Amino acid sequence: MLKEILTVGGKSGLFKLVSQGKNILIVESLIDGKRIPTYSRDKVNSLGDINIFTETADVPLGEVLDKFLKKEDGKEIAIDPKTADNDVLRNYLAEVFPEYDRDRVYPSDIRKMIAWYNLLIKNNITDFLPEKEEEEAEEEETTPNP
Repeated sequence: MLKEILTVGGKSGLFKLVSQGKNILIVESLIDGKRIPTYSRDKVNSLGDINIFTETADVPLGEVLDKFLKKEDGKEIAIDPKTADNDVLRNYLAEVFPEYDRDRVYPSDIRKMIAWYNLLIKNNITDFLPEKEEEEAEEEETTPNP
Protein backbone atom coordinates (compact mmCIF):
# COMPACT_ATOMS: atom_id res chain seq x y z
CA MET A 1 0.00 0.00 0.00
CA LEU A 2 2.86 2.41 0.72
CA LYS A 3 3.96 2.23 -2.93
CA GLU A 4 0.83 4.22 -3.86
CA ILE A 5 1.44 6.92 -1.21
CA LEU A 6 3.72 9.68 -2.48
CA THR A 7 5.58 12.76 -1.35
CA VAL A 8 5.79 15.61 -3.83
CA GLY A 9 8.66 18.08 -3.60
CA GLY A 10 7.50 21.59 -2.72
CA LYS A 11 4.09 20.42 -1.49
CA SER A 12 3.20 19.59 2.09
CA GLY A 13 1.53 16.37 3.14
CA LEU A 14 1.16 13.05 1.39
CA PHE A 15 -0.59 12.14 -1.83
CA LYS A 16 -2.28 9.01 -3.14
CA LEU A 17 -1.59 7.97 -6.72
CA VAL A 18 -4.84 8.15 -8.69
CA SER A 19 -3.73 7.79 -12.31
CA GLN A 20 -0.67 8.01 -14.47
CA GLY A 21 0.13 8.88 -18.04
CA LYS A 22 3.28 9.12 -20.13
CA ASN A 23 4.82 12.14 -18.37
CA ILE A 24 2.23 12.89 -15.70
CA LEU A 25 0.86 11.51 -12.45
CA ILE A 26 -2.50 12.51 -11.04
CA VAL A 27 -2.31 12.51 -7.26
CA GLU A 28 -4.86 13.21 -4.54
CA SER A 29 -3.93 15.01 -1.34
CA LEU A 30 -4.55 13.05 1.86
CA ILE A 31 -5.06 16.37 3.65
CA ASP A 32 -7.86 17.95 1.61
CA GLY A 33 -8.69 15.44 -1.14
CA LYS A 34 -7.78 17.81 -3.99
CA ARG A 35 -6.36 16.22 -7.11
CA ILE A 36 -3.33 17.77 -8.78
CA PRO A 37 -1.08 16.81 -11.67
CA THR A 38 2.62 16.14 -11.10
CA TYR A 39 5.07 16.08 -13.94
CA SER A 40 8.38 14.36 -14.62
CA ARG A 41 10.25 17.48 -13.44
CA ASP A 42 8.61 17.27 -9.98
CA LYS A 43 10.44 15.35 -7.27
CA VAL A 44 8.06 12.51 -6.39
CA ASN A 45 8.96 9.72 -3.97
CA SER A 46 6.96 6.69 -2.92
CA LEU A 47 6.87 5.95 0.82
CA GLY A 48 7.51 2.33 -0.13
CA ASP A 49 10.93 3.35 -1.50
CA ILE A 50 12.09 5.23 1.61
CA ASN A 51 14.47 3.52 4.02
CA ILE A 52 15.57 4.42 7.54
CA PHE A 53 19.22 4.16 8.56
CA THR A 54 20.14 1.69 11.30
CA GLU A 55 23.50 0.73 12.74
CA THR A 56 23.70 -2.38 10.54
CA ALA A 57 21.46 -1.95 7.46
CA ASP A 58 18.70 0.19 6.03
CA VAL A 59 15.14 -0.69 7.04
CA PRO A 60 12.04 0.14 4.96
CA LEU A 61 9.92 2.99 6.30
CA GLY A 62 6.94 0.62 6.40
CA GLU A 63 8.56 -1.40 9.18
CA VAL A 64 9.04 1.71 11.33
CA LEU A 65 5.46 2.87 10.67
CA ASP A 66 4.23 -0.61 11.62
CA LYS A 67 6.11 -0.34 14.92
CA PHE A 68 4.45 3.05 15.52
CA LEU A 69 1.08 1.40 14.79
CA LYS A 70 1.68 -1.38 17.31
CA LYS A 71 2.99 0.96 20.02
CA GLU A 72 0.12 3.43 19.61
CA ASP A 73 -2.47 0.66 19.26
CA GLY A 74 -3.73 2.03 15.93
CA LYS A 75 -4.11 5.61 17.19
CA GLU A 76 -2.27 8.79 16.28
CA ILE A 77 0.97 9.67 18.02
CA ALA A 78 0.29 12.28 20.72
CA ILE A 79 3.52 14.16 20.00
CA ASP A 80 3.05 17.28 17.88
CA PRO A 81 5.90 17.02 15.35
CA LYS A 82 5.86 20.77 14.65
CA THR A 83 6.43 21.89 18.24
CA ALA A 84 8.11 18.90 19.93
CA ASP A 85 11.62 19.27 21.31
CA ASN A 86 14.36 17.38 19.44
CA ASP A 87 15.15 15.28 22.52
CA VAL A 88 11.49 14.24 22.84
CA LEU A 89 11.50 13.13 19.20
CA ARG A 90 14.76 11.19 19.54
CA ASN A 91 13.59 9.51 22.76
CA TYR A 92 10.28 8.48 21.18
CA LEU A 93 11.97 6.93 18.14
CA ALA A 94 14.56 5.21 20.36
CA GLU A 95 11.70 3.70 22.39
CA VAL A 96 9.89 2.40 19.30
CA PHE A 97 12.85 1.68 17.03
CA PRO A 98 16.01 1.42 19.18
CA GLU A 99 18.29 0.27 16.36
CA TYR A 100 18.00 3.53 14.37
CA ASP A 101 21.27 5.33 13.55
CA ARG A 102 21.37 8.36 15.84
CA ASP A 103 24.02 10.07 13.69
CA ARG A 104 22.22 9.81 10.34
CA VAL A 105 18.53 10.10 11.31
CA TYR A 106 17.90 13.75 12.13
CA PRO A 107 15.08 15.27 14.20
CA SER A 108 13.61 16.66 10.95
CA ASP A 109 13.37 13.08 9.64
CA ILE A 110 11.60 11.97 12.83
CA ARG A 111 9.19 14.91 12.52
CA LYS A 112 8.30 13.78 8.98
CA MET A 113 7.80 10.17 10.03
CA ILE A 114 5.46 11.15 12.88
CA ALA A 115 3.53 13.61 10.70
CA TRP A 116 3.22 11.04 7.90
CA TYR A 117 2.12 8.32 10.32
CA ASN A 118 -0.57 10.56 11.83
CA LEU A 119 -1.82 11.58 8.37
CA LEU A 120 -2.00 7.95 7.25
CA ILE A 121 -3.91 6.98 10.42
CA LYS A 122 -6.38 9.85 9.86
CA ASN A 123 -7.02 8.43 6.38
CA ASN A 124 -7.43 4.83 7.65
CA ILE A 125 -4.29 3.65 5.87
CA THR A 126 -2.67 1.10 8.16
CA ASP A 127 -1.28 -1.46 5.73
CA PHE A 128 2.39 -0.50 6.06
CA LEU A 129 4.06 -3.81 5.28
CA PRO A 130 3.99 -5.43 1.84
CA GLU A 131 1.87 -8.52 1.47
CA LYS A 132 3.69 -11.82 1.85
CA GLU A 133 2.47 -13.00 -1.55
CA GLU A 134 4.24 -10.07 -3.23
CA GLU A 135 7.45 -10.81 -1.33
CA GLU A 136 7.34 -14.49 -2.31
CA ALA A 137 6.72 -13.61 -5.97
CA GLU A 138 9.71 -11.25 -5.94
CA GLU A 139 11.90 -13.94 -4.38
CA GLU A 140 10.89 -16.42 -7.09
CA GLU A 141 11.75 -13.90 -9.81
CA THR A 142 15.23 -13.27 -8.38
CA THR A 143 16.03 -16.95 -7.74
CA PRO A 144 17.78 -18.49 -10.76
CA ASN A 145 16.38 -21.73 -12.11
CA PRO A 146 18.85 -24.67 -12.21
